[in-house]
Amino acid sequence: MDNKMLIVYFLIGGIVVTAITYFGSHGKSMLAAFIAMIPCVSVITLCTIYFNSGTAVTVSYAKNMLILLPPWILYVVGVIYLLPRIGLPGSLIASIAVYLLVSYAIMRFTSNI
Repeated sequence: MDNKMLIVYFLIGGIVVTAITYFGSHGKSMLAAFIAMIPCVSVITLCTIYFNSGTAVTVSYAKNMLILLPPWILYVVGVIYLLPRIGLPGSLIASIAVYLLVSYAIMRFTSNI
């Protein structure tokens, strides 16, 4: 992998996070969520995996993104439910823990570790 591209990836990630934070903190949560859900990162990773490893590995990566979608949904639902009850730190810690445990279980069950 070209180290110069790592700088590009870092800058793109920073720009996306900055835009999400800006719009989210200015009461435009739908726009912030839309930007967060644009598949920019997955497009970049799909392209870099494809150019480095080819079609089979890229398809496998995309399938595994779908396999790990349910734990991500549990994470978001957990934050929505817990944030008003226990605050930001607790809701993030609990929801990330659920995400990690369910993801680990899925990966063990599907032998993808």
